[in-house]
Amino acid sequence: MIFETHAHYDDKMFNEDRESLLDGMQEAGIGRIVNIGADLASTASSIALADQYPFVYAAAGVHPSDAGQLNEQTFQWLGEQAEHEKVVAIGEIGLDYYWEKDPKARANQQYWFRRQMNLAREKKLPIVIHSRDAAKDTLDIAKEEKLSEIGGVVHCFSYSVEMAREYLNMGMYLGIGGVLTYKNARVLKEVVDYAPMDRLVLETDSPYLTPVPNRGKRNSSQNLPYVVMAIAEIKGITTKEVEDITWENAVKMYRMSL
Repeated sequence: MIFETHAHYDDKMFNEDRESLLDGMQEAGIGRIVNIGADLASTASSIALADQYPFVYAAAGVHPSDAGQLNEQTFQWLGEQAEHEKVVAIGEIGLDYYWEKDPKARANQQYWFRRQMNLAREKKLPIVIHSRDAAKDTLDIAKEEKLSEIGGVVHCFSYSVEMAREYLNMGMYLGIGGVLTYKNARVLKEVVDYAPMDRLVLETDSPYLTPVPNRGKRNSSQNLPYVVMAIAEIKGITTKEVEDITWENAVKMYRMSL
């Protein structure tokens, strides 16, 4: 069975067939799914999905691009959601400079990244880090806030082997998804080759980042076998070994029972 560590099934792209798709997941070999909050509304809808499906869990958090939603009142609400029995992480949180160029807005992202990291520390939960075009600032904050004491995953890891080494040294996991199957994914393939198997977890970021051969279509967890095959080829192990090891990794990362 495959453990899907990062999906967004509350996204509107699943409105027409969400229930039928999720109902078929376990038969398709997807044993557990963590649906990730990206803002206040999706945190609530992720928890609702986790309440509806025994094999679905949730993460509560606000994506850096939506950091403007946060204030003391909404942050208090987020902390309350983090206490739900099926919330297994704070995320996705971090920095995204790809769209945001304004220095004040970037500073606001940094502020709420720190606050959400410390919320995770308080609630004894791991974090799910989103970092895009913000490698140095993300790493600097991670070190300053003692990320090694919090733990979690760098979602959709997209940086160099050197950067991977920094996070692995802090005890973090690396989220590997459909990008690994792309022709231009040389750096990510180097990272997967370098990283120990016990630090890799599987993810899709559904409905985004669909792997080859379905690139361009809506993604779902049922495409994860393509990622499994790519990792198995790089590591020189069987697909079953990849599934078994990444399952165990995800369970440890999210501090769940087997």
